Amino acid sequence: GPKVTYVPPPPPDDEQAIFARYQTGMNFDKYDENVVEVSGLDPPAALMSFADTNMCHTLTVNITKAGYSKPTPVQKYSIPIILAGRDLMACAQTGSGKTAAFLVPVVAQMMRDGVTASSFKERQEPECIITAPTRELINQIFLEARKFVYGTCIRPVVIYGGTQTDYSIRQVKQGCNILCATPGRLLDIIGRGKIGLHNVKYLVLDEADRMLDMGFGADMKKLVSFPDMPQKDKRQTLMFSATFPEEVQRLACEFLKTDFLFVVVGHVGGACSDVQQNILQVSQYFKRDKLIEILHSIGNERTLVFVDTKKKADFIACFLCQENIPATSIHGDREQREREIALRDFRSGKCPVLVATSVAARGLDIENVQHVINFDLPSTIEEYVHRIGRTGRCGNTGKAVGFFDNNSDGHLAQPLIKVLSD
Repeated sequence: GPKVTYVPPPPPDDEQAIFARYQTGMNFDKYDENVVEVSGLDPPAALMSFADTNMCHTLTVNITKAGYSKPTPVQKYSIPIILAGRDLMACAQTGSGKTAAFLVPVVAQMMRDGVTASSFKERQEPECIITAPTRELINQIFLEARKFVYGTCIRPVVIYGGTQTDYSIRQVKQGCNILCATPGRLLDIIGRGKIGLHNVKYLVLDEADRMLDMGFGADMKKLVSFPDMPQKDKRQTLMFSATFPEEVQRLACEFLKTDFLFVVVGHVGGACSDVQQNILQVSQYFKRDKLIEILHSIGNERTLVFVDTKKKADFIACFLCQENIPATSIHGDREQREREIALRDFRSGKCPVLVATSVAARGLDIENVQHVINFDLPSTIEEYVHRIGRTGRCGNTGKAVGFFDNNSDGHLAQPLIKVLSD
């Protein structure tokens, strides 16, 4: 294809913008009712408050500024495990604070140990590499990392596809301690000799089940088999997701030390309890009418509509605009600039409806998404759990509607009944 020239606008770097966040919801305290299971030998005690760790003052202040008043269950258990130097696989429902669960302890340890990367070196040696499956998610993790390192000399950098490669290299060259990257761009920059791996102490796989499946599994294997990447017993590997199918748990063991700990909040792969789920039987031919009916009934509330193909995402967005419902679309064939504009228009409320493929199913944290509509149900139950988890985040409540067509969705009936009854 044509040479990519897109350079994303730099994120605002005034303190107010860095610490911008949205409010926890009325069910935030209910997270504590979740049963937590930790499997593995000698897990450290859970953390009852952020003040209980001997983290440095700057980090404690940043945690407060970022709006973290008390740890959620996944944070209570993960933070001490990571601070104890243990490998971790953690599973907790969507929107329950997994990003901070790995960022806080990693930053705490980097502050304690001191960091070495220096700016403008040809080859940077980050101490931490965080990887995630989509560009929008890895950027969100980077923006979160900026909060915790504010006022320190730790420099986070984000690189992802769809942007100019030289721009990624320039970002890295200015100094890089925490590298947030999508797999393709990460391997590219390592291959160009701009990133050295022998300093890596922390390897974080967010949406780990996706990172280890058919899509990215080969990339992850390639990453850990670079000659200068520390062996698994010489680094700390951390994996987080809301879903962990059993076959992925088996694959994960190849990357983790034998004494890793597995934290499960609630039950593995459970849907977010703050999302009210409705399944409607709608055949293919009546889906559009039903969608219009629902969107008219909910008015201007922010709604994410999931479809199964890129073409259909554009088609449905166009169709809604013709029906005077301001909509935009996001999928893998849109240019990165267009993806970022679509997300911005959705966040700002300019387009209250975002039609998306599964590229927006995981991790995205957008305030006030009140509704998720699965126009097409996904092929796996894990994907369903992630999609509906775009609403009902951080103790807020949300609604999800799924259009079930007997002809195409029969395979999902059994697992769907289990998720709904749970």
